Amino acid sequence: MRLLKKVDRPEYKYTLAMMGYADELETTVLELTYNYGVTEYTKGNAYAQVAISTDDVYKSAEVVNLVNQELGGKITRQPGPLSGIGTKIVSFLDPDGWKTVLVDNADFQMELEHQ
Repeated sequence: MRLLKKVDRPEYKYTLAMMGYADELETTVLELTYNYGVTEYTKGNAYAQVAISTDDVYKSAEVVNLVNQELGGKITRQPGPLSGIGTKIVSFLDPDGWKTVLVDNADFQMELEHQ
């Protein structure tokens, strides 16, 4: 993999790095996040989350809520836009405690175009 893009957001205390074998518009990439001042993560080996795109974070959150009622897990960030970039996301923990983030497709494409 190679570094495709690096975005520093000191006002929000994080840096993003996109890693992949090809451009993020062509294939799947990993987004690595460095959160200023964080020296340790408690789940896994510095694992933060998996992000998956969706056409509608609000409808996806409804499905996650239904599944959580049966299997456990919980939404940790209600669906809506992120401060500073406006991309809509929803995040949740699965029944085993692993974090997943669902990211709005259209918003993320606009975010990529403006970085």
